[in-house]
Amino acid sequence: MSWVDVPEGSDFPIENLPFGIFRPRDEEPRVGVRIGDHVVDVAAAGIEPDLAARPSLNALMASGHGGAVRERVAELLTGPERPDVVHPIADVQVLMPIDVVDYIDFYSSIHHATNLGRILRPDSEPLLPNWRQLPVAYHGRARTVVVSGTPVERPAGLVADASGTGRLTPTRALDIELEVGFLVGGQPAARIEPDHADRHVFGVVLLNDWSARDIQGFEYQPLGPHLAKSFATTISPWVVTLEALRPYLVEPPAQEPPPDPYLRAALPWAVDLELRVELNGTPITATNFSHMYWTFAQQLAHLTVNGAPAGSGDLFGSGTVSGPTKGERGSLIELTWRGAEPLTLDDGSTRTFLEDGDTVTVRGWCGGGDRPRIGFGEATGTIVPTPEAP
Repeated sequence: MSWVDVPEGSDFPIENLPFGIFRPRDEEPRVGVRIGDHVVDVAAAGIEPDLAARPSLNALMASGHGGAVRERVAELLTGPERPDVVHPIADVQVLMPIDVVDYIDFYSSIHHATNLGRILRPDSEPLLPNWRQLPVAYHGRARTVVVSGTPVERPAGLVADASGTGRLTPTRALDIELEVGFLVGGQPAARIEPDHADRHVFGVVLLNDWSARDIQGFEYQPLGPHLAKSFATTISPWVVTLEALRPYLVEPPAQEPPPDPYLRAALPWAVDLELRVELNGTPITATNFSHMYWTFAQQLAHLTVNGAPAGSGDLFGSGTVSGPTKGERGSLIELTWRGAEPLTLDDGSTRTFLEDGDTVTVRGWCGGGDRPRIGFGEATGTIVPTPEAP
């Protein structure tokens, strides 16, 4: 038991202890560990102060000392009381946890890919031939990854008019993508085997890959999405360690045909992680991350198999998480079937895609009930209008 009180049902019991970056009043940003409604000031506690007194987690992630730091924080919280190194969460500013070095986003839910195939190519097979053979991905923009609470500006891009000509316009089809993000730690490494993923993944966050579907529709052939996804990606601020999630690793769905040997794993790398999305306070979808066809371990193996190294500060997204039923779809384009089936919110208004002023909140947790609840907090963003041209 921790001497810091943890409210019942909290995302952050002592079994979790996620890392983040916080700023006490009138002080510099530094590494913190979340416990209940408080933050442990790791540097003030004298735990690896050279790594902890920094404005991002990158150095700690690169050092390989994250597990030892977490263990020492747990010892502090179960030993003699040290109220001098603990801050109420209401008294601090929670910041972006990492400097993102590189960002890759995958497309790994068979349910999501099948739904989009049926929407966009109704007269063809929904899955393209290579989809079951490799984790499909695109290369994102690291500088546009933002922390929860950051406003999201409606992007502009070329959208086809009635004649098929692209015209620069604010998107009219702004969407969400419910995802999970994985942060790489350690020194740069290439050709990582799936069953070595735990040697390289530092921790996990919630992720919303905001998408402009009309811009995407005009630009994505032949090289895939660009401006439709490069304007903002929101992540949650508390990085849940893979060690905290280890009790919730489960067997993934069967893969047919069997993948190439470099993608095969002997260990279970799916995560029994409950995910929820709210739009202006109305729950709109609920699913579980264990449905994903390609695991994060396979994704890491794939993105490094050609010799490209992954290291501290790299972020890769899971791709939209959708389950097998209508209520488990992880994007508005699926939930509304490209606008044909609008959602009705609790206030009586309807949505096909996002309007200015809308707030989207992603939540996620493992366990609960008779098992420790390992939560992620939330990843929230509010849509603001496209800035006027200067």
